[in-house]
Amino acid sequence: MGDQKRHKILMVSDFFYPNFGGVENHIYYLSQCLLKLSHKVVVLTHAYGNRSGVRYMTGGLKVYYIPWKPFLMQNTLPTFYGTLPIMRTILIREKITLVHGHQAFSTLCHEALMHARTMGYKVVFTDHSLYGFADVGSIHMNKVLQFTLADVSQAICVSHTSKENTVLRLGLPPEKVFVIPNAVDTAMFRPAPEKLSQDEIVIVVISRLVYRKGADLLVEVIPEDLVRFIVGGDGPKRMRLEEMREKNSLHDRVEMLGVVPHARVQSVLISGHIFLNSSLTEAFCIAILEAASCGLLTVSTRVGGVPEVLPNDMIVLAEPDPSDMVRAITKAISILPKIDPQVMHLRMKKLYSWHDVAKRTEIVYDRALGCPN
Repeated sequence: MGDQKRHKILMVSDFFYPNFGGVENHIYYLSQCLLKLSHKVVVLTHAYGNRSGVRYMTGGLKVYYIPWKPFLMQNTLPTFYGTLPIMRTILIREKITLVHGHQAFSTLCHEALMHARTMGYKVVFTDHSLYGFADVGSIHMNKVLQFTLADVSQAICVSHTSKENTVLRLGLPPEKVFVIPNAVDTAMFRPAPEKLSQDEIVIVVISRLVYRKGADLLVEVIPEDLVRFIVGGDGPKRMRLEEMREKNSLHDRVEMLGVVPHARVQSVLISGHIFLNSSLTEAFCIAILEAASCGLLTVSTRVGGVPEVLPNDMIVLAEPDPSDMVRAITKAISILPKIDPQVMHLRMKKLYSWHDVAKRTEIVYDRALGCPN
């Protein structure tokens, strides 16, 4: 690759490993693929516990864990100018040409984009979530975003629904916003060698047990279905699920796993037939891709960008209503005999690739560097 096309990118977000989630995975896999395309990539995040300073990850990915402690939901305290000296040092030391911020909730991302534009760098922002317009939290968040993203070079969204939402909330010109979906590591998420027996249907749920992810919906859906459930994940709503299991005496068919490390997710997924996603709002949902790559049929709520994720024969959609979810699960069970996990895995391999995401992101970087100041 010619020197003029080689980008030096600084990825910035409060959300990165050792924390686990969709944004963390996206930054890691995108960075690894950009490194393979001969670009230089450096990640900037806050300290996690005693993980502070400079660390190196697979492929020589350099990560700066700056000594800022999170104060709420892994976010650092907004300081506006408190992070400027350390960010300026990193930008100059690493000879960065472009700053790429991730996730609207991340205060570190907003501060980095603001400081980078002040210093004359081109900036790209990726929005990973959907937000409302009417509640107090969303109104404040949208005002902050309009302020920090007023001068953004280019923006990326993970679905067309997310793009519409972002353009409307932030007042960005639509031609500045690109849609690049997430992807899945199909080498890691493989189906079981043997097709599971369908004598007992097993439904897998792996999610953060919070309101936004539809944990309250799960509480009403699980007692209605006479199948086995494996629930992985933790959060404030876990207590409600435990109470539901106790009240309905469902210990024999509802297994609560708690926090599932990312390395173990595949082994949990291949122990089931159907993956259930009950989110109330979702821009994309990487978990659905991971489940489909493991050969599971998906049942999901019809919200946000979820209908864009999989072809109709690989997913059964339902309204976020308990009775409609139960109907969708019944329909999924009836079409299970037609599902071949190995065929589904091969289809996912063709549909989603992190290398494809990196190549498309590279085009956005080229566009951003071509933007006039």
